[in-house]
Amino acid sequence: MAADDSLAFPDGPRLELDEALTALLAQAEKVRGTQGRLRALLVATQSVVEEIDLSTVLRRIVEAATTLVDAEYGALGVIAPERDALEEFIFVGLDEHQAAKIGHLPFGHGLLGALIADPRPIRLTDVANDERSAGFPAHHPSMSSFLGVPIRVRGEVFGNLYLTNRRDGADFTDEDEQLVAALATTAGFAIDNARLLDLARTRERWMTAAAELSAALLASPTDTAFDLIASRIFELPGVDKVTVLLTDEDSGRLRIVAARGDDEAQLRGLVVDAEDVCAGTVLEDAEARIISHRADAEPDVLLIADETGIGPALVAPMRTHARLWGIVCIAREPSGRRLTQSEIASAADFVSRAGIALELAVAREESQRAMLADDRSRIARDLHDHVIQQLFGTGLSLQAVAASLPPGPEAQRISESVEQLDDAIAQIRTVVFALSRRDETAIRHRIIDVVAEMSGSMRHPAAIRFSGPVDHLVVGDLFDDVVGVTRELLSNAIRHAHAARISIEVAVDQGDVVVTVDDDGVGIGDTHRRSGLDNLTHKAQRRGGTFTLESSGEGTRAIWRVPLPSTTTARKDRPE
Repeated sequence: MAADDSLAFPDGPRLELDEALTALLAQAEKVRGTQGRLRALLVATQSVVEEIDLSTVLRRIVEAATTLVDAEYGALGVIAPERDALEEFIFVGLDEHQAAKIGHLPFGHGLLGALIADPRPIRLTDVANDERSAGFPAHHPSMSSFLGVPIRVRGEVFGNLYLTNRRDGADFTDEDEQLVAALATTAGFAIDNARLLDLARTRERWMTAAAELSAALLASPTDTAFDLIASRIFELPGVDKVTVLLTDEDSGRLRIVAARGDDEAQLRGLVVDAEDVCAGTVLEDAEARIISHRADAEPDVLLIADETGIGPALVAPMRTHARLWGIVCIAREPSGRRLTQSEIASAADFVSRAGIALELAVAREESQRAMLADDRSRIARDLHDHVIQQLFGTGLSLQAVAASLPPGPEAQRISESVEQLDDAIAQIRTVVFALSRRDETAIRHRIIDVVAEMSGSMRHPAAIRFSGPVDHLVVGDLFDDVVGVTRELLSNAIRHAHAARISIEVAVDQGDVVVTVDDDGVGIGDTHRRSGLDNLTHKAQRRGGTFTLESSGEGTRAIWRVPLPSTTTARKDRPE
């Protein structure tokens, strides 16, 4: 018993020892917890810095911060360049369905705006009781405890981390604030690196696209240039709609010549007033304009809008020192992020390069046309000075021979040869006229092009004659009708009549324009395929004219005759 008493501690020292052991265990547990949180901070830091894509980095930061302090909800608000609102809001803890029920994302008012105005950490026990709180919209989850910490990049506040509702129900602690602040510092470096990489990638994409476009413009006809420009821009990331507009010099209005996007079919060819669209502002000083997301903006066909307002856009002039070629509008969905400074600079440079490439392409085409005009003039001179004179001399010689022969088959054949020479001379003169005075708007040149296009399969090309001032009087919609009628009649003779020789004459005769087509084919026969002929009859009758068809087994003659617009009244007054 005595031995047992010798081993016992007095009550006072034993109590002190128990308290010391308890304190030591508590301190060890605290150290272990701190080490665990530091390890969690290292894991969070690693998850943030190992990613290089900016959008992924931002989401990783929110997820890491939420895990670090065991928060139920977390978000990162990216501050707009104007420093007065949030331009992007990345959140965790809510699924897409819940977010859709809430509606638009925060703009940075209330408590969120307080952290923008004064970028210092904010820690609250209950959000609702703070005087800076603006309240929550419908369907928003309940939030109580709050921790907000700014993220700085190169000394400037890039955005803010917002964390709410610790899962254990406790308030956020000073240690939570320090851990999140440490993570925010690391996040600033990760964001800076990701932004630099994003800047380099953006510039590379736009410069590559500009180089490809320049090559395409120089290798393609200029009438497809604006479609090429719109298509190439639309293929770049983050572009939801592209429109290219030209100025109508007579009316001062803007015409959409190319468009890409959901409503491109409705936009092409649309003419708008300059003051009704954002592109009109570029006409004043030919400077690029940035359109920010706005909820109170007026409707604009060049932009994309929904119930939250219009989306961000860039309007840039496509110009060189010589002229303003057009205006390009690049738009995003209202839910899309604002255009970054690198995107703005790259897009404006792309549009400027497109203008230079377009000017070079136009200069190339003009040079080619000048060379072609020189070649045509030379060929026309050769035909006029040599070929026609030789044919004319040969015809005179044959006429002299025919005159010296007694009437008979030989004289008749020579006379027919002379007529063929006269016909050849008339056709050559038509070609000489077309070569020496090329005018794409003249009816005779369009007819010559149609005949050349359709006569490729014929052994003997169709003969063409023009009589009277057809180029001066056949204009407007009558121009299109005459070209269409000629094409239809020539097509019928080639495909259905199987003609070996076809002659076409377009003439102005006594106030009428007359298209006559003769062929030596099999005739029209009893075919039931008369839709084309009925269409020709309808076109003639609509203009107060006639269409007649004389067909036999030895050939067909089609005559389409309508009064000229200026002589319609006089024709009706004439007695039949």
